[in-house]
Amino acid sequence: MSLKTPSAAPDATPGTPGRAGTPGLRARGPLRVQHGGLVFVLVLVCLFTAVHADAFTTSQNLLNVLRQVSVNAVIAAGLTLLMTAGGMDFSMGGNAAVTLCVGAQLSDGGWSTPAVVVVCLALATLIGLVNGLVVTYTRVAPFVATLASAMLLDGVALLVLDGMSVTIGDKMSALGNDEVLGVPYLTVVAVLVLALTGVTMRFTTFGRDAYAMGGNEHVARLSGINVDARKLALYALAGVLAGLAGLMLLSRLGAAAPNTAGLQTQLTAVAAVVIGGTSLAGGHGTVVGTVFGVVLLGVVANALNLLQVNSNYQLVVTGGVLLVAAVVNEFQRKSSPGH
Repeated sequence: MSLKTPSAAPDATPGTPGRAGTPGLRARGPLRVQHGGLVFVLVLVCLFTAVHADAFTTSQNLLNVLRQVSVNAVIAAGLTLLMTAGGMDFSMGGNAAVTLCVGAQLSDGGWSTPAVVVVCLALATLIGLVNGLVVTYTRVAPFVATLASAMLLDGVALLVLDGMSVTIGDKMSALGNDEVLGVPYLTVVAVLVLALTGVTMRFTTFGRDAYAMGGNEHVARLSGINVDARKLALYALAGVLAGLAGLMLLSRLGAAAPNTAGLQTQLTAVAAVVIGGTSLAGGHGTVVGTVFGVVLLGVVANALNLLQVNSNYQLVVTGGVLLVAAVVNEFQRKSSPGH
């Protein structure tokens, strides 16, 4: 297995330095242009907002943006790895919502913070694992299975709160509001998660297997990869990261309220991952692109608030960006070698 797996991965890994004529080498140019385009748009948005809203460049607002995007970044990190392997989990936002609500109820009930963290992460991992079992062994399309899970989890979150808001006082407030060297703890956590995800995708057998599975699952099986076990691990990992995002959001808000997180958070994460260059068909994804996508959407949302644009337009912008990115992604996939 160890001899066969690496041989399958480089061909499916875009941007991997290697032999001339491989798909990975041919994909480097478009990747650079795409990331450059994201940076260009990000700079334009920042300049426009800075000119029209003085509050945009204040340290308080910039720290607020960092805290806001950190939660989405953790979800997007797990989604990048999962989508690269050809999977999809639309329930990560719902998983985060359930984790947030359960954590708030446990904290309000007198549980210690370490116990709340352990229970919530275990619950989130279990939810992710159940999704993996359904997708792997029933052969239901990941999109259908996890979208159904998302709706179910959003309902469970409402049931846990019973329609009420639950506050946790100053418990976990340090994680959500304190800083280290001027950087919010939430951002430090997000950076660590993104860095570990990037290293996993680039330098480990697990990451190479994910690329191989996304490129061609049948070939991945023939090369000796235990595809079913890898899928379960990927969905469980997505679950634990969703749980972590839920706890991060709870620490920042200091309370759980109905309709916090959920499908809207999930759609924002999907949009960030897709416009960052991760293929909807699998076989290609980069953490760097995901970072740019997360920051871009976060800055756009912040700009709309500062410019006092109707909040409903935030949904329009997120949905429009996701639709355009999906169409462009599909055209790029069909025009790439081998399609």
